[in-house]
Formats: sequence, C-alpha cells, structure tokens
Amino acid sequence: MNKQQLASKIWESANKMRSKIEAGEYKDYIIGFMFYKFLSEEQVKFLKEKHWTDEDIKELSEEDTQTVEFVQRNIGYFIAYNNLFSTWIEKGLDFDLSDVRDALNAFSRLISNQHKKVFDRIFNTLETGLNKLGVTASEQTKAIKDLIQVLKIIPMNNKQDYDVLGFIYEYLISNFAVNAGKKAGEFYTPHEVSVLMSDIVADHLKNNTEIKIYDPTSGSGSLLINIGYSIQKHTSNRNNIKYYAQELKENTYNLTRMNLVMHGILPDNIVARNADTLENDWPLFDESDSRISYDPLLVDAVVSNPPYSLEWNRDNKESDPRYSEFGLAPKGKADYAFLLHDLYHVKTDGIMTIVLPHGVLFRAGEEGEIRKNLVEKNHIDTIIGLPADIFFGTGIPTIIMVLKKSSKENTDILMIDASKGFVKVGNKNQLRASDIKKITDTVINRESVDNFSRVVSLEEIRKNDYNLNITRYVDTSEATKTWDIHSLMYGGIPKSELKVLENYWNEFPSLKNDLFEEINDAYYSLKNKDIKTVMSNNWDVINYLDKFKNNFKDLDLFLETRLISNMNNLNIVLEQEDISNEIFDRLKDFKLLDKYKAYQALEDEWVKTSIDLEIIQSEGFDAIRKVDPKMIIRKKGIHEEEYQEGWMGRIIPFEVVQKNLLNSELTSLEDKENRLNEIESEFQEIIEQLTDEEKERSFSEEGNKFDTKKVKHLIKVLDVNQEEDELFKSKLIRYSDLKEEEKELKINIKRELLDLQDKTKIAIESLTDLQAKDLLKQKWIKPITEAIAKLPNDIINTLVSLIVDLDDKYNVTFSDIVNEIKDNQNTLLSLIDDLEGDEYDMKGLSELKSLLKGK
Repeated sequence: MNKQQLASKIWESANKMRSKIEAGEYKDYIIGFMFYKFLSEEQVKFLKEKHWTDEDIKELSEEDTQTVEFVQRNIGYFIAYNNLFSTWIEKGLDFDLSDVRDALNAFSRLISNQHKKVFDRIFNTLETGLNKLGVTASEQTKAIKDLIQVLKIIPMNNKQDYDVLGFIYEYLISNFAVNAGKKAGEFYTPHEVSVLMSDIVADHLKNNTEIKIYDPTSGSGSLLINIGYSIQKHTSNRNNIKYYAQELKENTYNLTRMNLVMHGILPDNIVARNADTLENDWPLFDESDSRISYDPLLVDAVVSNPPYSLEWNRDNKESDPRYSEFGLAPKGKADYAFLLHDLYHVKTDGIMTIVLPHGVLFRAGEEGEIRKNLVEKNHIDTIIGLPADIFFGTGIPTIIMVLKKSSKENTDILMIDASKGFVKVGNKNQLRASDIKKITDTVINRESVDNFSRVVSLEEIRKNDYNLNITRYVDTSEATKTWDIHSLMYGGIPKSELKVLENYWNEFPSLKNDLFEEINDAYYSLKNKDIKTVMSNNWDVINYLDKFKNNFKDLDLFLETRLISNMNNLNIVLEQEDISNEIFDRLKDFKLLDKYKAYQALEDEWVKTSIDLEIIQSEGFDAIRKVDPKMIIRKKGIHEEEYQEGWMGRIIPFEVVQKNLLNSELTSLEDKENRLNEIESEFQEIIEQLTDEEKERSFSEEGNKFDTKKVKHLIKVLDVNQEEDELFKSKLIRYSDLKEEEKELKINIKRELLDLQDKTKIAIESLTDLQAKDLLKQKWIKPITEAIAKLPNDIINTLVSLIVDLDDKYNVTFSDIVNEIKDNQNTLLSLIDDLEGDEYDMKGLSELKSLLKGK
C-alpha cells in the first residue's frame, strides 16, 4: 500500500474501534500508541546500526545500567526488550493491559536528563486514558490489542518512512478534526492554511542559514511541521531549524512533541512548553536548564492560530513589554494580545503570520488604538481574507495577517481578498493548491491584481481612520448587470458592453471586425450567428492556438527528462516548483490564460506522482513491476473481514497497462460490456411498449420486471392467430432472445475479465525497462499535457458564451414584443368572430373584443 492507502486503512479501522469514545479523545490514544511504536523501532534501528543482533536486543534490560546509559546518551531514552512495541505483538494471547502500564511507567523513569523537556510526561494523556478503552481490564486489553494490530503495519525503518509516518499522522489528525466538531479548533489548523502561512514565511527566510521558528498556540504542531517542510525547498540542511512551541492543554502539548519527533526532528532542536502563553511568557525559569531559562526567545518566524476572541486577564499587563508599546487588548477579546505576544518574539528582520477573526480589522475602542499603532509603526505587511467555513469548529470569517518586526522600506499594506477561491469538501470550504500558489505569489511579488489584491497607501488607510476591512480597498463583487434602453427598443449591441471584452480584442485584433458590423457610432450587430465557426476561422485565433501549441509541443519531453530519466535522484520536494516555473514561463505571453489553472492541473497529478516517486526511490526501479493483493472489507455476521479481490499494480494501475499493452483484449471486453448495457436499454423499451394487461400476465409478483418462467409459458400458449396475442408474443420472444444473449454475455465477460486480470498481472511483472518507462509517461505526464492543452480552448469557449449572452440579451426588441402581442390579439379577435353562444356569452365576448381593440 502507498501512504494514502495505508493512512486510509488505519483511519477506517481506528474510527470503527473508537465506538462511543469522542474523536477528540480517541486521537490521543491511537497517536500515543503510534508514537510508542515509533520510539521502540527507533531504538531497535539505532542498536542494529551499532551491529547489535536480534539475540543481543532480547537481552535489553533495565538492570544493565551501562547499556541503559549508552542508549540514553544517544537517543534520549531507554526501552527494555519486554517493553518494546514489537514484543507486545510477539506476546500474542499473553499480552495484557499491565504490559502497557509497566512499559509507560518504565519509559518515564528512563528518560535522559538532557531530553526531559522533550519526553517527560509525554504519555501522560495515554496512560490516564487507558481506562476509557473499556469497562473491564479484559475489555481494555482487547481494545489495545486491536489498536496494536492496526498500527503494526506502519513502516518506520528509513527516511522515506518518516514521510509516510508524518503523512499518516496528518491524515489521522485531520480526520479526527472532521469528527470532533467544535473541539477540533483546539488541536488542528487545516493543512491548506498551514501550507499557505508556511510558504509565505519560508520565502522570507530562504537565505537564512540557521532558523528559529515558534508557535505559541501549537495545537498538534502541524503549523511548525509545515514551515519546516516549506523551508526545505530553500535549504538542504533540515537540522538547521529549531522549533519552539507552547501549548496550554496538556494532551495537545503532548501531540505537538510527538508530531515533531515523529517527523524526524532532532530532540535537541525541539523546545516545547506546557503553559499559558499570555500569562506565562518566555523566559520561564527552570533550574534544570539555565541556558533556556534566561533566553528571552527571539525567533526568525512566529506562526499561530490562537483561539478566537478569548477572554483574558489583562490585570497588571500595562508594563508588560509585549503590550506597553501598543496598548492592551480588551478583556473579552484577546486576539490582539496574541498578535502582540507573537510580534514581541520576532527578531528585527523576522516575520510572523497569525490567523485572526476578521473583526480585528475594524473593531473600534482599544483594538482600534492598537491597530493604529501597528499601522503607524509600519509592522503590518499583508492582510489576507480567507473563505468562510474553512476552519473546523467555527464558520466565522477569518484572516491571515503578515507582520514584520522592523519598519519596512514601504509604508503601504497589501490587501488580498482570497475569500472566493476554494472548493467545497463536505460541509467545509478548502483552499486548492492553485489558491495557495496564487496568494503566495501575490504576497511575494507584492502586486495589485484586479478583483483580488491591492497595495494600499498609508495615506488612504489614515483617511479611513485605520479601518482595515478588506472590502474597503479590494472590490471582488461581480459587476451589476445593466441594460441599454436604446438596444432594448431598437436592437443592436452597445459598444460600451463590448468594451468589457477589451482583453480579448487586444489578443485577437481582427476578431471584432469578423464578428460584428457597426450600426452607428454607438452600436454593433452580429454578422453571423455561428460565432464558433467565425472564431475558428479567424486568423488571430488560429495564430494564438498555433503559438500555444508550439510553446508546449515539447513539454512532454521536458517532463520525461525531469521525471522519468532522473526519477531515482530528483528532489521530490523541489521538483514540483521547478516544473511549475517552467510551465509559467511558457505561459507568460498568453495573458488571457489563468496560469493557476495550469498549476492546479499539475498539482492534481503531482499528488499521485510524488507518492510513486517516493516508492521508487525507496524500493528501487523494480517496484514498477510489483503487483499487490487488492484487499476489500466484507461483512461476515457482525464482524468485518478483509478479503483479496484480485490484484493491483504497486505503481502502474491495471487500466493503464490494459489500455497500452492489452488493448485488443480490453476492447473485446468493453464491447461486450457495452452490448450488455444496450440489452438493458432494450429491455426497458419492450416494457414501455407493454399494456397494463400484458404486464400483469408476464411480470413477477413485484410487478416491475419480467418473470422468465411466465414468459416461457406464454410463448408456448399464446394463439398466433389472434392479432393482439401475436404482437404480445413477438415482444416476449424478443425479451427471451435478449435474456439468452445477456446470460451468455455475462459468462463471457466474467471469463474474459479474469483472463485480462491474469494477463495484466503477468504483463506488469514482466515489463521491460522501456515498457515501464513508457507506462510511467502515460500515468504521470499525459494527464498533465492533456489538461494544459485544453486551456486555450477554454478561453475561446468562454468568449463564445459571452458573445452569445450579449446577442441573446438584445436579440428580441421591445418593438418585436409589442408587434407579437398585436399579432396575437388580431388572431384572437378573428377567432372570437367565429364563436357562437347565448346572449350573455356573446355580450362577454363583445366586451373582450373591445378591450383587445383598445376601446
């Protein structure tokens, strides 16, 4: 299984096992056990690197103090053989709840002094929560056994497995957040928001050789992890990043530490504290570590997603250096208290990003004063308005504010309204990769983009009394539909409305004349209603499409060189950025095209491609020739069991192999399946032709389909000399013949499908290197090039739709409508003259005629 399949399998199993335990609680247990497995395997891996055998490892004991100290000195903790995760599995039926309790107690005792900050009490939430896994000790033991069986399949042996483990952690946390309701906000920032904030920060720090990052409300630690990941795009040494975290809730604080350690971050690079950020600022005095105790903590970047509009204690805070320069946030809304805390801990040349409710942009009073001070002291760099319903646990509008410690050279503020760029996932909105890229590029390039962003001067902000509400500065509303009174009366398309399409006319200079003729100095008419044909024959449009085609004709070769020829050595983290830069460069002369649509096309495929590359780099080229059992879950009584249902390619999907190497067999099968669908349609046609009586005679008791036995009997007994019976019999014979054909088709389809599956498995396992690379091109490259090739046609089709709408808008004039009404009235008058009736009918018709004549 690749990491997505593995994560999905673990989530499905864990979610079923949690029963009535709340998602927000259960996450602490499954991730706690996952972390213990990680620590156990890290110790085993370390010892094997030191040439310990399996037999040597079985001798690991707490009584061997020399070994205990050796292991502690190198990895920060010691786990005896009896307490290893793998030993729990080996115990089988002998495993008991007490094994876990003993192991967790021992772990707490055997942490090295230098690593207490990272590991001390890290399993406290798990240890105290074991009782919730069942009413009795035996129920708790069974629940733990089930969890261990689910988690044992997670690989943790090499660098690639860190990525797998991190992916599974993020997958589990995000799914627990979906199910945790309002509590989700306490521990999870949506991945896409984390990536956006991280990419902005990473670009600012790209030239730093050593980096300190800090999250004062760290939750599960995902923001810190994502910053580390984004920074890796700019630096090769991930160990030059130091992570600082502070979190109030102990269970969430433990999640932060587990997440950082499981992502392969060195314990020496982790400084995490369980404390109230607003009440207990750094430095926190600690006798055990005087170096940290007197460190005021100034970092290169702060990122945070604090609780929104929290009540806080502002007593005696006036002289607090975090707030004294700017003012105190109101008691009932701590949003600016968190912001000022973050800003205080940023180095002079540092940066911070913070998620806040959008009310901080315009609320008056003490917040207005703080906002004014931040603007005048030139700390606010960028404000990004996010889509609504993007966070778990709340639907309120939110923003990301980017601030810098030192006064910027410029005094303006970049305003971005990104509220309309998202995709709906379930009941939540989610930023797409293209949305993240567009926002990040706009921040980095500090540019004004129509209906999206604007660089706003300090003077304008002052005129607006420091109200930073984005809608004051960036108009993303759709233009109000207007109607031209002259066109409504006389027809024609106003020149003013064609001017809205000026970007198109600039790109295709001759097209306007091909499409329209001038009625007078203010109006045009359409020359030809077949707009698409006119555009297809226009020289500028043809040149545009040809130029695009030429610009991208060798994109497949470029991608082949980057991805196929260099698959074993390329840097997966950096490669997508390099490819997107290449695509953007090829698109630079095509102003009408949205380059971020091309980026999304790349991203949609890169998700799958990057997983394949990870597998190939980890397992070697032969992984392309591997097939794995395709497992499905089936219900058996009250239990669910896993069964194999055929095979699946580890890298190459069966359908790609069949389409390219077994096309004749695939076509034969598809023809039969298509014929099967046609037969079903013919069945429905026969049924629609039956009378109610015929249905009653030939249908099953359910009354919705033919009864085959009844049909056979009726075919024998119906009198062909009766015209009605002969017609009925012909329908039944047709049904019977189709049924026989259907039966034979199903047998052949089943046989051919099994045969095709076997041939596909053999084909994958016997691929030549050349065939394997060609199939990778079909899977990785072809979807990207095809999606990009469609972009210019999308532009043409959009313009066609716009012109059709304009023509339809004024195609029927008011005069036409009036004339049509008059014609209808005259027709009705002539019809009334032919009517006859009694005295009262005729009197009423006479009055109607008078009204129609306007008398």
